[in-house]
Amino acid sequence: MTLFKPETGSACAVPSRRRKTWLRLGAGLMAATLLGACSVGPDYQRPDVSVPGKWRNTTGETPASVPQLANWWTQLGDAQLNSLISLAVQNNLDVRTAKAKVREARASYKQASSSLFPSLDGAAGLTRSKSSGSDSVGTLWNGGFDAAWEIDIFGANRRAKEAAKYGLDAAEEELRASLLTLIGDLATNYVEARGFQQRLKLAQDTAKSQQSSADLIRKRFQAGSSSGLDVANAEGQAASTEANIPALKTALAASMHRLSVLTGQQPTALTDRLLASSRIPTPKLPIPVGIPASILLTRPDVRLAERQLAEATAKIGQATAARYPSVSLTGSIGTAAADIGDLGKNSSISWAFGPSLSVPIFNAGKLAAGVEIAEAQRDQYFLAYQASVLTALEDVENALVGFTQERKRVASQRRSAESYKSAAELSRSLYQTGAASFLDALDAERSTYSAEDTLIQSRVRLTTYYIALQKALGGGWTGKVETDKPEVVDKNTGPHLSVAY
Repeated sequence: MTLFKPETGSACAVPSRRRKTWLRLGAGLMAATLLGACSVGPDYQRPDVSVPGKWRNTTGETPASVPQLANWWTQLGDAQLNSLISLAVQNNLDVRTAKAKVREARASYKQASSSLFPSLDGAAGLTRSKSSGSDSVGTLWNGGFDAAWEIDIFGANRRAKEAAKYGLDAAEEELRASLLTLIGDLATNYVEARGFQQRLKLAQDTAKSQQSSADLIRKRFQAGSSSGLDVANAEGQAASTEANIPALKTALAASMHRLSVLTGQQPTALTDRLLASSRIPTPKLPIPVGIPASILLTRPDVRLAERQLAEATAKIGQATAARYPSVSLTGSIGTAAADIGDLGKNSSISWAFGPSLSVPIFNAGKLAAGVEIAEAQRDQYFLAYQASVLTALEDVENALVGFTQERKRVASQRRSAESYKSAAELSRSLYQTGAASFLDALDAERSTYSAEDTLIQSRVRLTTYYIALQKALGGGWTGKVETDKPEVVDKNTGPHLSVAY
């Protein structure tokens, strides 16, 4: 802030001259505003990306009709899964972190937007002074305002605002991507947990049945109607099946723990809730998959990469503008008086106004290098955007192949399990009549257990491929997500006494 006492006859003391000054000021501001429409650097355009006209691995079960991506998990018909997903959307820590990033990006956008407007600061002060050899003490009261406005002639501030807006868009897409990943991971772990429950029950029931058979063979051996080899084989098979139970319990517990953490809770929070076994969710056919071009609109990671490319492009203009002159308008008005009552009087008021020009003349290539850095970063985001599209296409094709082939595998495994079950029943009947050896019956039981266990795993993989397909197509949460609420609410943030530690 500049404070001075105007000389007699200065512009601030002559009304007519003051009017001329303000007229010139207005004309200058108008010209500066018109010049402010100029921008340097490339204007962003969404790049054209070549994608196939249709998916290669679609079948009659996965037609190219419009996909039903909104709340796709409800198609599995599992109320417990629906409830857990709603809970996770509210409490998951990764999602809450993404919400905080949206708030940060929104604040950054506001901050960048403020650079387009003038700034005004006020100040006040009191000075007490005493000259050498004098007994009197002088008092000077002063106050005033400083104003500054950088005229954005070459668009540096507008490019910064543009980049911040793209950054806000990217943060919102990152939130959507977090939700997509969360829902996919939770659904996958839920299906796996149900699979482990069914496999555990199968192992427990089979081991119990095999142990009963082993007890029966032991009694027959004691009665002399069976051999010790049959007893050893029967007990060995029962023990082998029992050995699978601890591993299945461990895997089931890990899935439940993961589900609890995904919902933002401590690992064992959902154990009791999920304790009762339930069916493995199965998707309903057909499953529409749309066309490849739709992923450019539905995949949040692709849209995130595109917004990041736009942000990087805007930053090139910001770096380019730094190589051009910059113009600022500064002004101040101040008042000073020996008595506080005299402040604001005409004789104690001073003002100053004027433009300032800054021209980069020599910086050893620093500013040019800044442009090159921004361009190289833009190229990286351009390639990242292309990579995200290719990855999305790959994910869909992989999921389509996996889902189609796993359906065939489930059908084959179902026939296999049914055949082995019939063979086991027949072998037991033949063994009891003496028409077949115990090893034949034992082998049939072992094959039946293996086929049924594999069938359960195949059914889990089928639903998992369905989940992967929905993720690959960009299906996710379509409900409202509150991003304004902070995680930490600070108290007593105004002026207060410091506490020493």
